[in-house]
Amino acid sequence: MKTRYLYILLLILGLMASRAPAISSGAGEEEKNSHEIQDGFDASTFIIGHVADSHEWHILTKKDGTSVAIYLPVIIYDKESGLHFFSSRKLSHGHSHFGYAIAHDGKYAGKIVRVDEEGHYDGTKPPLDFSITKAVFGMLVASVILLWLMIAMARSYKKSGTSAPKGLQGFFEPIILFIRDDIAIPNIGEHKYGKYMPYLLTVFFFILVNNLLGLVPIFPFGANVTGNVNVTFVLALFTLIITQFSANKSHWRHVFAAPGVPFWLLPIMIPIEVIGLFSKPFALMIRLFANITAGHIIVLSLVSLIFIFKSVAVAPVSIFFVLFMYCIELLVAFLQAYVFTLLSALFIGMATADPEHH
Repeated sequence: MKTRYLYILLLILGLMASRAPAISSGAGEEEKNSHEIQDGFDASTFIIGHVADSHEWHILTKKDGTSVAIYLPVIIYDKESGLHFFSSRKLSHGHSHFGYAIAHDGKYAGKIVRVDEEGHYDGTKPPLDFSITKAVFGMLVASVILLWLMIAMARSYKKSGTSAPKGLQGFFEPIILFIRDDIAIPNIGEHKYGKYMPYLLTVFFFILVNNLLGLVPIFPFGANVTGNVNVTFVLALFTLIITQFSANKSHWRHVFAAPGVPFWLLPIMIPIEVIGLFSKPFALMIRLFANITAGHIIVLSLVSLIFIFKSVAVAPVSIFFVLFMYCIELLVAFLQAYVFTLLSALFIGMATADPEHH
């Protein structure tokens, strides 16, 4: 599969996964933030409101408690009423539109549900939601930037050929060669690595770009894309699918009939081996999600100290530690992209290794 098809597939699945309710934060929470900042600063609500996904992009809260936000498109499909397309502004501040509203609690908290005339959830199944949320918009921005960089570099190579790299080539070529020589070849093998290089390069740069953009605290950047467990789930799912569909007979023999294991022990070993097939990508998903989210929470917590203590004296200390954490986060952005790519290559290599390599 060529690299461009992997980009498209990765983006489509990422857009679908980021619509899950687990990480959603309704527009009403943003309004709640405004009133809480007026009456007394609530650090937990402030932090969760910035880390979680949302149908609107909160910019700032004015002194009078009103919010300045960029409202994103809502796209929902209901079997009864068909397709609806409107701005999330119509659902902000707890309002309803066309019989739909954002649930603030319960099973479907953060999701768009059907409500009755009084604005209460009517108990029916929520419509299909294809809305552009912060996470989706963040992925679109990252994908556009990434495609622009890669296309520009490809054109540069067409012009310069094999001459000394310049500009973007000079920056990206060492990274690409590092992924090839220090990740793909050692873990997958010199004769097989080429088949998986498009995926490894795609997932590395996709994670890296989203990690870096997440550190920029201004619109249209700052979305917590890789801190969204649904997005990391899709990335891990790609690794799982590629690994299992690439696995050879030796791999499956070790799963269902491990050499040297007594026959009577196989009913115990087989479930353990099967669980291991899923636990590896699960660890990939949790590691990336937890590290990126934890970094954002720490930075926001340090910023919150200024408002909690309501003292200018705390500001210099807080800002110093925020800058320090940003330096750490910059390192983590590269490190997590490297770790995810390395472990993906390792899992693929283990599944495709020849019998004599075990």
